[in-house]
Amino acid sequence: MDNKKMIASAALAVALSASLSAPASAAGKEKCYGVAKAAQNDCSNLAGTHSCAGQAAVDNDPGEWKLVAKGTCENIGGLLKKAAKKKYKEAKANS
Repeated sequence: MDNKKMIASAALAVALSASLSAPASAAGKEKCYGVAKAAQNDCSNLAGTHSCAGQAAVDNDPGEWKLVAKGTCENIGGLLKKAAKKKYKEAKANS
């Protein structure tokens, strides 16, 4: 195997192992809305104004989320997805 093929194979192996381990790192976690600090959210928000991590504009926006240990979200003042969606819809209807 020439050097280029060996490097490509190694890169592919690393990429595959990283993609296989990603879901495992989320095991035992849940989305917790309203606890992310500005620029520290984990992904898209309920409003649909962005779809990337690190895009939260303000601290504790109820539409932004972070992954937290399962069962701890409400203890730290956050909302689970169903409650967060309800709160978001109510706020949107009242504005």
